[in-house]
Amino acid sequence: MAFETSQALSEKYLRDKERQRTVFDQFKNLKDLAGMLGNMGDMGDMKARMEQAQEELARKHVTGEAGAGAVRVTLNGKLEVQQIKIDPAMLGSLTGQGSDTDHEMVEQLLAAAFNDASAKAQELMKESLGDITGGLNLPGM
Repeated sequence: MAFETSQALSEKYLRDKERQRTVFDQFKNLKDLAGMLGNMGDMGDMKARMEQAQEELARKHVTGEAGAGAVRVTLNGKLEVQQIKIDPAMLGSLTGQGSDTDHEMVEQLLAAAFNDASAKAQELMKESLGDITGGLNLPGM
């Protein structure tokens, strides 16, 4: 009858412990999976709420401005441009010869107004969708 050495017994004990830990981890993962599956029923409700919130956002508008209101850009809550307004007085103050400086200034004002409106629209989305996403900062939302 062969007797196992103490080292062999230690190794066998460690393998058995590792096997038990693996089985325990698998049961723990099953519990987590069961919890996730239980929440899947809420996903349809969440999807419907998201669609409704996005429809509401499409009806809301924000306006960004630049040049002390000389250029205004209006976006809806889906970040779609709805309107661009340029103050005629500002246009009249330009040299009128289509200079590069005038052209660049108008382009910069348009970009600044769009960026201002975009920041406002993103804040609007964050407020509108925050309760649905649980405060998660999801890309594109």
